[in-house]
Amino acid sequence: MKMLIKNGRVIDPSQELDSCLDILIEDGLIVELAEDIDADGIDEVIDADGLVVTPGLIDIHVHLREPGHEYKEDIITGTRAAAAGGFTSVACMPNTNPVNDNKALTAYMINKGEQEGSANVFPICTITKGQEGKSLVEMGDLKLAGCVGFSDDGLNVECGEVLRRAMEYASGFDMPIIAHAEDEAIKAGGVMNEGRVATELGLTGNPWVAEASTVARDLMLAEFTGARLHVCHISTRRTVELIREAKARGIKVTCEVTPHHFTLTEEAVRGYDVNAKMGPPLRTADDVQAMKEGLADGTIDAIATDHAPHHIDDKNIEFNVAANGLIGLETALSLTLNLVAEESISLSQAINCLSTAAANTLRIPRGTLQKGVPADVTVIDPEYKWAVNAQQLQSKAHNTPFDGWEMTGAAMLTIRNGQVTFERKDN
Repeated sequence: MKMLIKNGRVIDPSQELDSCLDILIEDGLIVELAEDIDADGIDEVIDADGLVVTPGLIDIHVHLREPGHEYKEDIITGTRAAAAGGFTSVACMPNTNPVNDNKALTAYMINKGEQEGSANVFPICTITKGQEGKSLVEMGDLKLAGCVGFSDDGLNVECGEVLRRAMEYASGFDMPIIAHAEDEAIKAGGVMNEGRVATELGLTGNPWVAEASTVARDLMLAEFTGARLHVCHISTRRTVELIREAKARGIKVTCEVTPHHFTLTEEAVRGYDVNAKMGPPLRTADDVQAMKEGLADGTIDAIATDHAPHHIDDKNIEFNVAANGLIGLETALSLTLNLVAEESISLSQAINCLSTAAANTLRIPRGTLQKGVPADVTVIDPEYKWAVNAQQLQSKAHNTPFDGWEMTGAAMLTIRNGQVTFERKDN
């Protein structure tokens, strides 16, 4: 089958492209990028006039909940939400039940994504068996099975000796250690950012130093071992500064920020909104500004959602004991385009963080529109107006603080391997 996308503004950071081009897709592969490709003999022609055509978006931090927590989300619904958000690939975290620390579960996730999903699934496996922080997983076998990185997601590897050995072994396989940087002792049960708002609400605070101090340790271990370190969902100005300094010294570190951490502040928690409870917590306006600065100067490599679906019973309870996290796959693009509208970053930078740089961070073989690669493509209308209705999103879960928000910009068409996985249709 031949598909032709015509008249779109093609932005592909991997090729430093930003121009009006046509894209010809045949048998699931991109076969030509050029001006005014002849449409004769084409099975399907898509007019992208006035739209932006990019490599398929890639989210390197999602929770698909399968196996074990399918009542919250599963691979089918999670990848359906991904496609609706413009994502063609997702890297899924290992805190399933059982946790993903073995080849069989890794292969299961990949195969189900291929056969029944709407996006490519790239599993991240645990660093330690059972996420217990003690014995390392079989990293070589897991890489062969298709794992793209190692993380004890949600749990900091508290023992420095274990993390050092993990970095040494992962480095031997040229695989990244993906860190949830949060010192539990310093956090001390904090449920939101430590500061004035927490005091006014009578909630235990989680200070910025719980994150930054752990990042500092992890960076030194990465420098010592020569390992690749990726820091998840950074949230504090000091973390940005530490990573910026580390990159300048040649340490092999990358990092990601979530749309909620560059959009919302701790003020969103007022009213004890459980949908604004997350780990790491929402921080101050100065921290939000630091996230934007980090994206602008390239300190922050990728924008990732940390899509964390929860059943209403896990959220509709007291703030102190409610689960952390929010769903983010279907709102990430619009929130990122807000940064473009306010001129914090360019459109090309936005696409880079959501696609090419995201792919490069975990070395996922996607994020480009080069000839001969699988045709993963996202067609975006940067001016499209829509309102978030949590009940109508594709995810099984509805835990979003953005319910009712007026958004600008959305994916109109998502294509994976030359097949349309999502098409936006107005009711």
